[in-house]
Amino acid sequence: MLPTVDAVYPAARAVFWPGLRYGLRWTIEGASNIPAQGPTILASNHVSYLDPLTLAYVADTRGRRVRFLAKSELFESHALGALLRSAHQIPVSRGSADSAGALSAALDALRGGECVAVFPEGTISQDFEPMRGKSGTARLAQASGIPIVPVGLWGSHRLLTKGRKPHVEWGVAQVAVVGAAVDIAEGERVRDATLRIMDAITGCVARAREIYPQRPAAAGDQWWWRDPETATAHRRPA
Repeated sequence: MLPTVDAVYPAARAVFWPGLRYGLRWTIEGASNIPAQGPTILASNHVSYLDPLTLAYVADTRGRRVRFLAKSELFESHALGALLRSAHQIPVSRGSADSAGALSAALDALRGGECVAVFPEGTISQDFEPMRGKSGTARLAQASGIPIVPVGLWGSHRLLTKGRKPHVEWGVAQVAVVGAAVDIAEGERVRDATLRIMDAITGCVARAREIYPQRPAAAGDQWWWRDPETATAHRRPA
């Protein structure tokens, strides 16, 4: 029998939180925009494999446990899949009829007053600029009637991201900017709602870059840096 989420979450918190808290140099702006209770949808940009942990850490400052919508491939790993299922994370089978099951599970979680987190881009952005948002986040907001709380994350891609070797370094800055909630009307066009969600997220990303306290140490370290203004030039959905 798999352990319950009430057992998994404290154990995971005990394992990961000390490293996140003391290993990274944190700046969190706007955390009060995350409701301390009740159904909540967080929507963030995605630049690092550590994003789920950093976003969960930010939500934890408001006393919230987060349930993520994660691609179903992650659940196929024996160990990781068992952990994700035990923590009641929600698998998403992209591009299949099973995606409706993810929406249903997310709605059930919201009806239970939980905090659900989504990465609307669907994958890590390899150039670190926000990509086109997929429609699922807007559909979830419309179906639930719950506003979207946008988040911009910046920093942990320096440690662990797609296409680069892991890099261990203490004191790397991690910035999280939480914006004001975005209301999505039931009858709003999904494309328009998706654009507004991504506009809010990219505004948070731009702000996170603006207040980021560190700069590349040398010319060869420029790979991770992006100017604040380029975040808002995200790709529009077709």
